[in-house]
Amino acid sequence: MALLCVVLLATGVASAFSVSADGVPSSAAVGEEVSVTYTVDDPFTDAPSEWTLNATTELENVGWTVTVLRAGNPIDDGETTYGDQSFERDLSVDNNGDQVRIELTGEVPEVENFTYEPREEFVVASLERVTGNNAEEFRNDTAHHYTEDSRAARQSIEDAESAIDAAGGHDEAGNLRDNAVSAYEVGNFGNAQDLAEEAESKAQSAQQSQQTMQLALMAVGALLVIALVAGGIYYWRSQGDEYSKL
Repeated sequence: MALLCVVLLATGVASAFSVSADGVPSSAAVGEEVSVTYTVDDPFTDAPSEWTLNATTELENVGWTVTVLRAGNPIDDGETTYGDQSFERDLSVDNNGDQVRIELTGEVPEVENFTYEPREEFVVASLERVTGNNAEEFRNDTAHHYTEDSRAARQSIEDAESAIDAAGGHDEAGNLRDNAVSAYEVGNFGNAQDLAEEAESKAQSAQQSQQTMQLALMAVGALLVIALVAGGIYYWRSQGDEYSKL
C-alpha cells in the first residue's frame, strides 16, 4: 500500500516541457534598454532528446546568454553568449540538463511605420524548437514601441475618443479625430495632437450643452409639477369653500 502511494505521488508531480518569462515589456520607448529572461524547464520531457534552439529578436545592440542548468547549477560548458539578432544552439539530453535559461538584452528599435490601430509593435523575442526540418515556435513576445512625440499624440487622440463617447457621438469632433489619426500615421504628431485636443474640446462642449439642456428640462418639469400640485390644492380648497356656502 505504501509503495502504491509513492507511485501515485511521483505521478502527481510529473513535469513537462514549459517556458516562462520575466521582464517582457508591454510597451517601451525607442532606444530604451530591455532585459528579458526566459526559462525552459524540462527541455527534453515530452520533447525530442536532441533539438536546436532557434532564437530571434528585433531588439538592437543585442546580447544573448544561454545557460544549461541541472538542479539550478550550470553544467560544464553550459553557458554560451551571442551578439546577433538571431542564433542557433544545439541541445541534447546527454548534457544532463533539466533547465535552459535564455537571457536577452537589447535596445528598442526605431518605428518604421506609424499606425494608430493596430498600434506599432516589434518582436521582443521568438523562440523555436527545431528538429530536422520541423520548427515549432514555443514562445513569441511582442511589445508596443513609441517616441515621446508619438505617445503624446496617441494619448491626445485617446482622450478625444473618450470625450466623443461620453458625448454620445459628435460628427464634427469625430471628423477632427479622424484627421488627427491621419496626421499621426504620417508622423505629424504636433498637428495630430492639436486636432485631437480640438476634437476633445468640441465633444466636451457638446456634452456640457446636453447636460445644461437636461437640467433645464428637469427644472421645467419640476415647475410643472409644482404648478399642478398648487392648482390641485387651489381647486380642492375652492371646492371646499363652495360646499361651505351651501
